[in-house]
Amino acid sequence: MEVESSVRLFGGKRRLVERVREQCAELGVRQLSWAPTGLAAVALARAGISNGFAKPLEQVLDGLPIDVLSAVAAHRATLVRLGCQTLGQVRALPRGGLSRRFDAQLLAALDQAYGLRPEAHDWVRLPDSFHARLELMARVELAPALLFGARRLMLQMSGWLAARHCGVTAFTLRWRHDAMRARSAGDGGELTVRTAQATRDIEHLTRLLAEHLAKVQLLAPVADLELLAIDVQAFEEKTRSLLAEPQQSGEGLALVLERIAARLGPDRVLRPVVLEDHRLEWMSHWQPAPTPRPRKASRTVGIPQPTFVLPEPLRLATRGDRPLYQGVLQLLAGPHRVEGGWWDRTVEAGLQTTRNVARDYWVALSEHAGVLWIFQTRLADDETAWFLHGTFA
Repeated sequence: MEVESSVRLFGGKRRLVERVREQCAELGVRQLSWAPTGLAAVALARAGISNGFAKPLEQVLDGLPIDVLSAVAAHRATLVRLGCQTLGQVRALPRGGLSRRFDAQLLAALDQAYGLRPEAHDWVRLPDSFHARLELMARVELAPALLFGARRLMLQMSGWLAARHCGVTAFTLRWRHDAMRARSAGDGGELTVRTAQATRDIEHLTRLLAEHLAKVQLLAPVADLELLAIDVQAFEEKTRSLLAEPQQSGEGLALVLERIAARLGPDRVLRPVVLEDHRLEWMSHWQPAPTPRPRKASRTVGIPQPTFVLPEPLRLATRGDRPLYQGVLQLLAGPHRVEGGWWDRTVEAGLQTTRNVARDYWVALSEHAGVLWIFQTRLADDETAWFLHGTFA
């Protein structure tokens, strides 16, 4: 990493080193080194040395073995016969002889490591899709124990998502059984985790995966893991403000619902969703919490809406033309015509029908029941009927 121009944004070199050491440990990084040049830092890391600024760069590199630079290690057999064991001994050889006897990469690597020639780095080109594999250090027999290796793959996925400014709504964890498995166990298995919103929060994704793995029973020991991001979406930042905002304490409602649904089952944790429909019964429906929510309805309803809706409209008795419910109802506001639904087809009693409605809604007042939401509809022979559909709190 080249951080000279932006190191102050991380709080200085010391804090940056501590942050990288803590966070990269989960990715398997065991050695962290820094030096004035990139190749010098690579050489020090391979030699197990951290600080390349403690002494002048030449003194630090001259004593390192020739294996620490790949371009030099490629000619190790020849250099050893010449009596060279360290980088300093290779540099002591005549440059003219080195350029004629060896390829140009050897001198270029030495000059770049010692800061005598500028380094040119290629930009990292991320793949269009994420697919990572990990061979486990030991065979795993219990599914929850797969979380340790899966988290390492998820950290890689999080970095890939952050670089592409995206989030994931579904990812798949696959595992392959050990080669010494029984034939009946099969090659392996897989598990797909879905979220309602695009995210790259590792802690939340790890908790979801842990809940799913707790329900899995492995048929044989697992040797390899694979992680695939199967549904990637553009990540919408919560704020673009340059001013620091107070951090929320605890988890959001959506994250908690997803975690509970992963534990109890998606069909046991439901949330209401508002739909683009003017018929009161079908303005909303309940769907599993992990299912992505539809886009928010942009249309606003310009008529009163009841606080509580009856599961089925209740037909009311009438006195003359006036509806009754615990007494004669007083009509306060209306009528509000709701008509349509010929496109909404369903099957009832084995016959196909539609949910077409033609209603005139009223806000009515009952002396004992309070404010009610009733409607009038026409039946055969021009007969009208009144129904109670909801109440206002």
